[in-house]
Amino acid sequence: MADLNGSRVLILATDGFEHDELFKPRQALLDAGAEVTLASIKTDPIQGVKNDSDPTETITPDMTLDQVDPDDYHALLLPGGVGNPDKMRMEDKAIDIVEAFMDDDKIVAAICHAPWLLVEADVVDGRRVTSWPSVRTDLENAGGEVVDEEVVIDGNLITSRKPDDIPAFNQALIDALEQVGAEA
Repeated sequence: MADLNGSRVLILATDGFEHDELFKPRQALLDAGAEVTLASIKTDPIQGVKNDSDPTETITPDMTLDQVDPDDYHALLLPGGVGNPDKMRMEDKAIDIVEAFMDDDKIVAAICHAPWLLVEADVVDGRRVTSWPSVRTDLENAGGEVVDEEVVIDGNLITSRKPDDIPAFNQALIDALEQVGAEA
């Protein structure tokens, strides 16, 4: 079992996040001993969905985007869903956070529609990535080399396509965090 004690992971999400793409990676990280913080636009509970339409559980964010200091974290997790990344990519502070993690070569893990945030932050050019099929043209137009694989690792960037890929996505994120811990 992984030991991520001392690892700090930031999740960015808002209403419309795909339930399993937030809750399952979050739980895997917690189970491995990581400290996980959820930041959103507001601290009101945010609504999860299944298949982008059926409401599921809510979760209460720990802080707002304005309270985030990227220096406090080792990794950034971006769950999908259609509504969540579409709203988040319109938030300047969310884009600033993505840019800061990428500029500092910290782990950034994005699944499903979440790579829209990577496009908005202009950090895809020359990177090998994957996503939900409807986002792939955006990634290509942003200069990404798009492939159809369950998990793609390009340096500090981890991307996956859909909820079925969560086990491989979680493992890639945990492995990357273990590597960071080994280098510390």
